[in-house]
Amino acid sequence: MCDTPPSHSNNGPIMIKRVLPYEGLLHEVVEHNGVLYIGGIVPEDTGLDMSGQANDVLGQLAQLLKTLGSDLANVLQVTIYMTNLKEKAEFNAAWKAHFAEAHLPARAAIGVADLGPGVKLEMTVIAARQ
Repeated sequence: MCDTPPSHSNNGPIMIKRVLPYEGLLHEVVEHNGVLYIGGIVPEDTGLDMSGQANDVLGQLAQLLKTLGSDLANVLQVTIYMTNLKEKAEFNAAWKAHFAEAHLPARAAIGVADLGPGVKLEMTVIAARQ
């Protein structure tokens, strides 16, 4: 974990935590005031179909949230980038298997041309810490 020192403003110190640095490009998670901003999660197995990749990514998200002191019930908003929006129904089936209806977050699905070799989706997430 990397902690950024507090900045000072008229409202007092601002604490920002940055964790899981990735290749000098980003931190996978940035936390501010108990809100977790999670960078793009992609499937580990790009040979899977959309359903498999969706379950992979949602499983990674659940595990990451657990390590950060949160869970899927605290997800506020998700942005899903998909290379083929015709596969959205397969994604939605996996989505419903991971999120309880009472805890569904706000979300948007956006079609993109390319996410890398074999990658069908990428997700960014905003969640509250428990």
